[in-house]
Amino acid sequence: MFFVRVGVFLLVVTAVAIAIVPILVLIDLLGGGTGWGLCPGGLDACHKPYSTGAELMIVLSLALFLTVLGIRLLMRLARRLQDDTYQVSQ
Repeated sequence: MFFVRVGVFLLVVTAVAIAIVPILVLIDLLGGGTGWGLCPGGLDACHKPYSTGAELMIVLSLALFLTVLGIRLLMRLARRLQDDTYQVSQ
């Protein structure tokens, strides 16, 4: 049960990190940076300014979906393990 809780905690931390990435990329781009490698020459010299952001959002959305799915599966496993431990034997 302890390892299930640790797994859920790690997946929640991962989901929060995935959700924060677009904000950090935008802050980097606004500061004149490369947007963590999205636009190596900066925003003005970006080769694919429209599709790069869409690609990033698709990858992050898929990663977030899989992380939330993992959390749900681990929570279901935790509930099942907890129900098995509280059964009264006759």
